[in-house]
Amino acid sequence: MKAQNYILVLLIAFSCTMCNSSKKEKEDSIATEKVSKTDNDKHAVLTPADSLKMVNHTIEVKGDVEFPLQLSVDSLKKMKVVTIDNFKVVCQSGEVKKDNKVCKGVLLKDILEKAKIKQDGHKDRNFYIVARASDDYKATFSWAEIFNNPTGENAFVLFEENGKPLKSGEMIAICKNDIKTGPRHVYWLKSIEVYRVK
Repeated sequence: MKAQNYILVLLIAFSCTMCNSSKKEKEDSIATEKVSKTDNDKHAVLTPADSLKMVNHTIEVKGDVEFPLQLSVDSLKKMKVVTIDNFKVVCQSGEVKKDNKVCKGVLLKDILEKAKIKQDGHKDRNFYIVARASDDYKATFSWAEIFNNPTGENAFVLFEENGKPLKSGEMIAICKNDIKTGPRHVYWLKSIEVYRVK
């Protein structure tokens, strides 16, 4: 009888240990998952050499457009150049990351009009525009924002800040009238892509 009780106590103790260890493994797995998600949300800090690799000398305008374009700073300077005063890059937390006194660039709308979106009549307006960076960071705009909203007069591709060429890529996409301008501040701009909503 004592031997049976002893075995029973051992079995109970063993099963409790197993339960606790699987619970501990699950907790560790959740903690690791949280850490990796948090780490993935952060942008990697790049060395100046790595940053230089991200620079594009031209941006490609492609997708659902009739005239795909390759634009350089020189070709942007030949378009209608706009001067923007006092542009701040404000991140999601509200911190001011950059404060430019004067910027120069071209309206995104003017670039899209030059490329000509493939519309099937004036009622065909279901398009979205993606500004994509070399590191695959993306910002999006809708057709209505660009062509039927004040955003169209406030979305730019910049090539100059404070009288000097840009430090973070030759061209940057920005939207001046966003409350937090950081999320749609695309440096190392690589392409402007137009897609039909499906």
